[in-house]
Amino acid sequence: MDLRCPDCGREYADRWRCACGEPLQFADRPLPATDAPDIDPREGLWAFESFLPVERHVTLGEGYTPLVDAPDWDAEFKLEYVFPTGSFKDRGATTTLSRAVEVGAERVLEDSSGNAGAAIATYAARAGIPAEIYVPADAKESKLRAIRRTGANLVRVEGTREDVTDACIESVASGEGWYASHAWNPAFFAGTATMAYEIAHHRGWSVPDAVVMPLGHGTMFLGAYRGFRALRAAGWTDRMPRLLGAQAAGYAPVVAALHGESAAAGDNAVADGIQIREPPQKRHLLAAIEATDGNAIALPASAVEAELDRLHRAGFYTEPTCAVAPAALHRYRDRGVLDDDADVVVPLSGSGLKG
Repeated sequence: MDLRCPDCGREYADRWRCACGEPLQFADRPLPATDAPDIDPREGLWAFESFLPVERHVTLGEGYTPLVDAPDWDAEFKLEYVFPTGSFKDRGATTTLSRAVEVGAERVLEDSSGNAGAAIATYAARAGIPAEIYVPADAKESKLRAIRRTGANLVRVEGTREDVTDACIESVASGEGWYASHAWNPAFFAGTATMAYEIAHHRGWSVPDAVVMPLGHGTMFLGAYRGFRALRAAGWTDRMPRLLGAQAAGYAPVVAALHGESAAAGDNAVADGIQIREPPQKRHLLAAIEATDGNAIALPASAVEAELDRLHRAGFYTEPTCAVAPAALHRYRDRGVLDDDADVVVPLSGSGLKG
């Protein structure tokens, strides 16, 4: 039994959600040796296979993205847009499709408005597994083009982002395919955890004071939490960084839970990649924030647009959603949440080439 429900304790061989409704996680595995081994960056994220609960079956050489100085922000940027499909979602796609191969999936289904759909479709094509991607009817054509060109079947769904997920889950429940969900599938979060391993290795097995990240479904945020926690448990690092989230105003359920509805209010149509009103992992995201003395704030469109311009002028060609995290860094410092001299890493999640 590879999978376990953290809430009720049920165990499963292969499932994406517990019978009680909670997201599943991989069962505890033996920790790697206490002494951190030599890591070969040429292996990409699979250099950290001792932490991964799946074997490498489907890969495009993803991972070990650059960590560079960003002096205008007094931080380091982790360039998560340097991936085969142009976003950090490839971390989860390689492990999820590798898991799909392990369990013998004949068809994979995913619901996504963009980056995750492109990543799952691309890695499914690499694996030779048919894919069906459910998307909002008004999704950007520039993002849908990448999905369509992999040969995946696009299913447009009218209504809200939640309606898209419901339609996809209904198809999964009727036996039309294996759910390769970036929001639910535990293999996806095992992949996004590798960002934490890379950050620590880049820095000689030390961790920063804080990591500031975009926060929608929380695949990066929760993956980072689990990754840094695993490193500390293995004795490769000795502490956890503070995890600080950046949500889009008007789509900020974590902020609302922490600080009230007024702190989450507003409008941000620019950061479309994190417009999630009800993330399935919200309870776990809040627990990760509490465990790391973290926080979450909501950013309006104006702050994101201004920050995107600053990023581009500094040579960081990202898509708009990326800009929420560096914009949030300024707010965290202005509010005294972070000291001016705090050692901070900010991942930049998606490429500006996506349009």
